[in-house]
Amino acid sequence: MENKQRILIADDEPLYRDTTADLLREEGFECICVENADDAISLLSEHPFDLILSDLNMPGNLKLELLKEGRIKYSHIPMIVVTGVPSVPTAIESVRLGIADYLLKPVRFEELLSAVERALRHQNPPPEVRPGVPTEVKPRGAFPEIIGDCSSMTELLDIVDRVAASNTNVLITGESGTGKEVIAAAIHNHGARRHHAFQIIDCTAIPESLFESVLFGHVKGSFTGAIKDQMGLLRRCDGGTAFFDELGELPAASQAKLLRAVQEQTFTPVGESRPVKVDTRFICATNRDLQAEVDAGRFRQDLYYRLAVIPIELAPLRDRGDDVIQLAHYFLERHRPAEATVKEFSSEVIDCFKAYRWPGNIRELRNVIERAITLARGDKIEVSDLPPQLRTPDVSSIDLSVLSEISRDVALDNADRAYLTAVLKKHNGVIASAARQAGISRQGMNKLLKRHGIEADDFR
Repeated sequence: MENKQRILIADDEPLYRDTTADLLREEGFECICVENADDAISLLSEHPFDLILSDLNMPGNLKLELLKEGRIKYSHIPMIVVTGVPSVPTAIESVRLGIADYLLKPVRFEELLSAVERALRHQNPPPEVRPGVPTEVKPRGAFPEIIGDCSSMTELLDIVDRVAASNTNVLITGESGTGKEVIAAAIHNHGARRHHAFQIIDCTAIPESLFESVLFGHVKGSFTGAIKDQMGLLRRCDGGTAFFDELGELPAASQAKLLRAVQEQTFTPVGESRPVKVDTRFICATNRDLQAEVDAGRFRQDLYYRLAVIPIELAPLRDRGDDVIQLAHYFLERHRPAEATVKEFSSEVIDCFKAYRWPGNIRELRNVIERAITLARGDKIEVSDLPPQLRTPDVSSIDLSVLSEISRDVALDNADRAYLTAVLKKHNGVIASAARQAGISRQGMNKLLKRHGIEADDFR
């Protein structure tokens, strides 16, 4: 049980709470359930948790006490809100507090599980001082949060340095897991707006029907349930930076509403007659090819040109040479518990890191290191501590003259993995579409992905 990820479920509906807990337990999680916010807050102070799954309308949480307490004292624990009574004020406040996802009941378990796995992958380490952790590997240069010495990173740092000094809108593109949010934060933190807010706006976490109110705010009485004026997220970052993550997922109607705010630096809160003027810099990120989305009619051309004034494309980890080793040592230091004996990687592990293609990029590397730290028995991380996809050589990179040296099962296994990776990449991680192309059921596709240790979200 100690190696299972622990989820705290806070919900006053017994049937939903118990059913959800049972289903998550079947997926390998440890679940502890409470029926009110007071018990949840008490448990958080006594036991470690990896994720909080919370209802909104339950005893002790009428003023979002659990969300606020969780963000103040336990900001390293991701939180997912699941509510049967959605409202604009609670959605705005939830997003402002930095929740990982906002789901509406009834929610399909597959959708909930996807949100849980995504939130756990983005989990931050606890903010604690850990004496005894070696410090010989440190980020260097003017941007200590950006690690890497390859030519593409050197060029990137030069661009970030120049862009940070301007107020120009920036569009950051690249595969999922390449560190787009890190680059956006670096641009903000090293620019003139650093003393103002850096507001993260996840385009996938805001329901389309609530987008306008969440972004622009509303006035008291503008709709049922609007009992007071509510400031939108754009107004909260007046003078600062609005970072729109996963911009390519923004629905067409929301794109139109965003355009004027970007173009005119003004917007009108819901129920208000007078526009509000703001001074906001827009930095956006997407793993989609937005120019192709424009050509296909799925993304507004005028909005694209407004946001992509300075485009920055991040290289995938597989093209960054020995940066993978620097990053591996960085994550080892960052995630290694103070009492752990593991201090380094074996030479065989280093070879595996260099040979692997890293479809999930830096995010996948971080997850691999965290897993290896947990499994390591001595002072070195060994190949046996790595997940299967790293332990098995990639057939596509093997010379034909030595292909006979590996077993047929290994070759077929790698061919399977290569195909799954390719089809997921083509369909941007959408399992249903990938399954249709592969000619198998969605359930069958999920089983194959689980067997090969492949995460569909890494391709979105």
